[in-house]
Formats: sequence, C-alpha cells, structure tokens
Amino acid sequence: MANDIQRRVAVFTGRLPGGKRLSPNQKPNPWRASWQIVNTVGAYVALWYLIYLSLAVSWWLTVPLAILAGGFLIRIFIIFHDCGHNSFFKSHAANATWGFITGVLTFTHYYHWRWEHAVHHATTGHLERRGVGDVWTLTVEEYLASSRWKKSGYRLARNPLILFFVAPLYLFLIRQRFPSSGARRRERTSVMIMNVSVGSVAAVLIAIFGFLPWLFIQLIIIGVAGSCGVWLFYVQHQFEDAYWERGEDWDYTTAALQGSSFYKLPRVLQWFSGNIGFHHIHHLSARIPNYNLERCHRSDPMFAEVQPMSLFGSLKSISYRLWDEQSNKLISFAQLNHLKKQAKDYEHRKTDSKHDKKQEADHQNGTH
Repeated sequence: MANDIQRRVAVFTGRLPGGKRLSPNQKPNPWRASWQIVNTVGAYVALWYLIYLSLAVSWWLTVPLAILAGGFLIRIFIIFHDCGHNSFFKSHAANATWGFITGVLTFTHYYHWRWEHAVHHATTGHLERRGVGDVWTLTVEEYLASSRWKKSGYRLARNPLILFFVAPLYLFLIRQRFPSSGARRRERTSVMIMNVSVGSVAAVLIAIFGFLPWLFIQLIIIGVAGSCGVWLFYVQHQFEDAYWERGEDWDYTTAALQGSSFYKLPRVLQWFSGNIGFHHIHHLSARIPNYNLERCHRSDPMFAEVQPMSLFGSLKSISYRLWDEQSNKLISFAQLNHLKKQAKDYEHRKTDSKHDKKQEADHQNGTH
C-alpha cells in the first residue's frame, strides 16, 4: 500500500515521466492573497470597531460580535500559517511582513513558530521523533510502563475539557510568550519582539476599551479561535486509522496522505478554517497556499480515494488516546481496558489448561 502511494505521488508530482506537477498549485496568486487579507484581516479590524460601538448598546450585542471575531481570527491564523511556509505571497518579504502582523493578532511569535512547525511537518507520524509541534501521544506500551503520576498527567492532558478549552488559552496567552529550549538566537529574539508588539497593541486597546472590557472581549475571541484551532489541529492527525511508524518504516509521503485527514467541512466552516481541512494536500506540499488546496485536491483522481472525515464523524476522535502498535490504530482507554481484560482472561485460560492437563496426567499416573 505504502509503495503504491509513493509511486502514484511520484507520478503526480512529476518525479516519474508523464506525471502531472504540483507547481501550478504551488504558485502564489497575489490577487487572491491580497483579497484574503482584505476580507479577513480587514473584517477582523472592522469587527473590533463594531465591538467598541456595541458597548454603548448592550453586552448582548458585544458577545456575539466577539464570537464572530474569533471565527475570523481562525482564518487570520491560516494566513499566518501560510506566511510561515512562505507560500501565501511570492515575495519572501511580503510573507515575513504579513506573518509578523498576523502573528501579533494571533498572539503567536512568527519565526519561532515557523521553526517548530517545520519540525512538525518533517516528523509527523514518526514515533521516534515526537514532541515538537504535535499533540502529546503515547503508545499503549509506553502508557502501561508509565508511573501512576505520568498516567494521571497524560489522562488529564488528553481530557477534552483541558485539551480544547484550557490548553488553547495556556498556549496562546502564556506558552507562546517563552521560547523553547532548543530555539536558536533568531527564534528567541522573535519571541521577545512579538511580546513587546502584542503588549503594545494590548495597551492601545486597553486605553480605548478599559482594562476589564478589553480582557473580557479578548478572552472570548482568543477562546473561540484557540479552541476551534486546537480542535482542527487535533482531528488532522488524531483519528483511528492515523499513521505512525518507527525508523526506516516511516515514509514522508505516506505520512502525508495516510497520517493527515481530509476534514470535509460545510462550506461556511471551510471558509473560516481557510481550507485547512485539505490537510493531506497541505502535508504533501506545504508550498501550496490555502486558496489552492481544494483545486489541488480536485486535480487528480488519486485524492478521491482519500476517505473524508465529516464534522459529525470527527467527534469519534475525542475518545482516541493511545497508539496501539499491534493494530496500527489509535484506541480509547475503554478499548485498552478491554484489551487488558482479554489478555487477563487468556492468561487465566492458559493457567486453567495447564492445571487441567496436570490433573489429567496425575489421574493417569494414579490408575497405572
């Protein structure tokens, strides 16, 4: 299966004779990119103005506007994400400029995040290279061998309330303020500059809105965008038939097409999420900007074989917690308990069988 995928992708990308090429989809379109800036960043700024006006009317108007702004912030993050891949604009300077601006709006350091995210792309589905830019995932064997404290911590970290509501606020408001231990000087400097920039924008908004109104509004916006964003990232790689391998068995192309989901969302949600549901295409080539992902997906029958994940169907992913290397599937804690019970019953049957055979042998010896 993996070899077939590699061969067909080689044809598609033009690495084999007669194959199509990704290059038409990898070319940034300055007009589409600029229009996306207008209808996303422009709309987000306009919503902040409407939120300011709504304070004189009613909080019942302010809160829905803040929730809507959270939706636009998700789309802004996708622009930030594409700039990080140097795919949104043709110009490196334009990508860096808008990457920084959208980074301020999303509370995310540009160069540091870009470095971590590049590691994520290079290691997705690799069991021996986990830990950077991904969701904490243990194998069944690792979990069973863990201490009680580590098991409790893992269960807490994978709890949906923590993962989708507490963790996003921690990630964007606190964790993003500090560089990783392995960050280079450029990435560390990026974090410091971003912190000053975010603080400066916050100070201006506090002067306009007042501290408590600004805090309440900002928490709603970040909460909505962060929770939805973490959910999108989660379902893109945490589904039952995901892909994880070790050592030389791991393959980048297979990880892209089997280890990244095709999250087929309703059109409105697809728009707000910046087409990132076509994640299998994105991991196949991160140089394809979000506005070309759907076109690329439709360009070859090969992609029609990628099973889509529906909005309703994705809810099953909430229960998946551990990677089972025996079945090559993500499983729930309930499934783990069932496997443990099966193993225990098997051991009991084995013991009973040995006992019965011993009794039978003793009986035969006694009759002789």
